Amino acid sequence: MKLVLIGAGGHSKAVRDVIHSTEHTIVACLDDCYKELYFKNNMYFGPISAVKAVLLIHPDAKLVIALEDNGVRKNIMRKLMLSSNSYATIIHQQAVISSSAKIGQGTVIMPGAVINADAIVGDHVIINTRAVVEHDNVVEDFAHISPGAVLAGGVGIKQGVHIGANATVLPNILVGEWTTVGAGAVVVTNMPSYVTAVGVPATVIKTKMVRDI
Repeated sequence: MKLVLIGAGGHSKAVRDVIHSTEHTIVACLDDCYKELYFKNNMYFGPISAVKAVLLIHPDAKLVIALEDNGVRKNIMRKLMLSSNSYATIIHQQAVISSSAKIGQGTVIMPGAVINADAIVGDHVIINTRAVVEHDNVVEDFAHISPGAVLAGGVGIKQGVHIGANATVLPNILVGEWTTVGAGAVVVTNMPSYVTAVGVPATVIKTKMVRDI
């Protein structure tokens, strides 16, 4: 499959490594650090606004938004106004995915990640290195499960949630939309939307301004 990568930062490097573990080929890298569209080393480089021009050249290509910030991924997806099947799902060969799990469009799953039975992972989600999504989890669109994080059985992760590195969410807990759980935290009770929670057990330390994300 031909892929158009959106993003040229640090997270994009990790996504490139995942792509290189597959049989896919990157034909373009688009980021607003580039001012105009140009061709070099068998790839196109240019601003994100050049997506349609690149798709005219490669009409069979699929997109991957390789940006770490959940809100930025959602806003770019909105601005591009492309159908959901315009996006590729990228899974590293060293990830372990249950045959009964469901993975959405535009989602990237890093090496060593585990997604167990009947888990549902939405669109444009990042399941990062060695993260564990246990059985019967529901991880909604634009979430990011950071390296080493563990979601125990039956967990609900709402849209835009960021679970920090090595954090743990105990069974049957619900984490509200656009909430951030800090690195190493242990979530033992349901978390509301638009907050930041840290510590063991995780405690809300900040309420975010509600935005139209």
